[in-house]
Amino acid sequence: MTLNNSWKTALIAVSASVATIAGYRAIDGYRNDVVINEAGSNGSVMKFANLPAGQPGDFTFAASASAPAVVHIKAKSSRTVRQMPSIFDQFFGMDDMFGGPRTQNQESSGSGVIISEDGYIVTNNHVVEGANELEVVTYNKKAYDATIVGTDPSTDIAVIKIEERKLPAITFGNSDDVKVGEWVLAVGNPFNLESTVTAGIISAIGRNINILGQGQRRGQQSDQKQDSPIESFIQTDAAVNPGNSGGALVNLSGHLIGINTAIASPNGAYAGYAFAVPSSIVKKVSTDLIKFGNVQRGFIGLAPVELNNKNAKELDSDLDEGIYVAEVPEDGAANSAGIKKGDVITKVDGVETKSEPKFRELIGRKRPGEKVTLTVNRNGKEKDYVVTLKNNKGGEGVVKKDPELVSAYGKLGITLEDLSAKDKEKIGLRNGVRISEINEDGFFGEQTNIEEGFIITRVGNVRVNSAKEVKDQINAAKKNGEEGVLICGVYEGSTSRNYCVGIPVE
Repeated sequence: MTLNNSWKTALIAVSASVATIAGYRAIDGYRNDVVINEAGSNGSVMKFANLPAGQPGDFTFAASASAPAVVHIKAKSSRTVRQMPSIFDQFFGMDDMFGGPRTQNQESSGSGVIISEDGYIVTNNHVVEGANELEVVTYNKKAYDATIVGTDPSTDIAVIKIEERKLPAITFGNSDDVKVGEWVLAVGNPFNLESTVTAGIISAIGRNINILGQGQRRGQQSDQKQDSPIESFIQTDAAVNPGNSGGALVNLSGHLIGINTAIASPNGAYAGYAFAVPSSIVKKVSTDLIKFGNVQRGFIGLAPVELNNKNAKELDSDLDEGIYVAEVPEDGAANSAGIKKGDVITKVDGVETKSEPKFRELIGRKRPGEKVTLTVNRNGKEKDYVVTLKNNKGGEGVVKKDPELVSAYGKLGITLEDLSAKDKEKIGLRNGVRISEINEDGFFGEQTNIEEGFIITRVGNVRVNSAKEVKDQINAAKKNGEEGVLICGVYEGSTSRNYCVGIPVE
């Protein structure tokens, strides 16, 4: 990925996989509380006594405490591509033989960290994204098939699971205690070299490198309706290479303080800059994925802008440090609490907040319905405002993902949403299901010209009126031994014209 001018290239440390993972652990109600090890409870702390100032000391304790909890992940995926016949193939009538779709198999690898004794493993979303098969190799060389529990692209965190007990789970450290200059170890599997440990220091904290937002204009958008990327990376100079993605960044006590995620490099290999998702975010996201099936983001409903001495003048702000409130939607949580455009947030829950990435991180740790205290400077006077965060639907409760529909359309690469009665009346339809998202690596993205917003009205000869009915008809065709089924529908605004496309159901 391309970064700003100060970097030549930012690369996710492992080659990203393709397509949507098949195999999701269904959730029937909420899961039991996630049991993880945390420092300060039963985690032992290693102290180095009588060492000369500036010396790193012995890394063996941290390595031995953390390495057994780091696994090697092998991801297999396949994608369908179209191979155009050459003029010679067409001349000799062989275009049917050599043209048309071809299946390409791919294999990539990365790392993961065991976070519970019963087999839950945290890794990067880009390590497992699109995989048809996942294999996990543990520290003691045992291999297991793994399934995806859930993913969160906005933080590049995913949780997978293997069926095993009494695994060596890592102890979580507190990433808020991390200091620049502190010694750390990166543990992972670079270049398929299993269980590799490298050492370095914390180079920076709260780093934003704009790799998760795909060029979104940060600081000028509210989090009101979307999962804005959370980038507040820990930067380290410990050697991190392709394959380290999803591995552990640990302190000298062997406690997890981050998940290694990306490198900045002109050639794709280690060049001194690596970035890790802080353990505070990892813990919250992984717990949500295990317990609810998706991440419970608390939305505050404001557009934050990081102040400096330059933009403070442009924004007519008396302060040149803090978080300037550029926008406050009327139906957002911040507005309900009394936050106004032009306010400057100086603290979040008592934590001094001067950078936008840190602000997003602190809010991103909370769920809908939880409260956050913002210390606000308005016209030179400071006051605390208590904000009750909302979910992306405007309520304050958790939003569960429907397990029955998860991964039902993995190979097709589409996300469906039901139409309300009001929507159907407005469009002029009696029934239908809208395609809200198309994955470019799925069948619809690669093999059809169908665009997002297309409304499926019929699968085969059966009219459909919900995402579940689409799934049921596809499964029925598969059960009847059919190789494919016809999907027909319309676009809003042109309902008089019907479009049909054949899809595979194997």
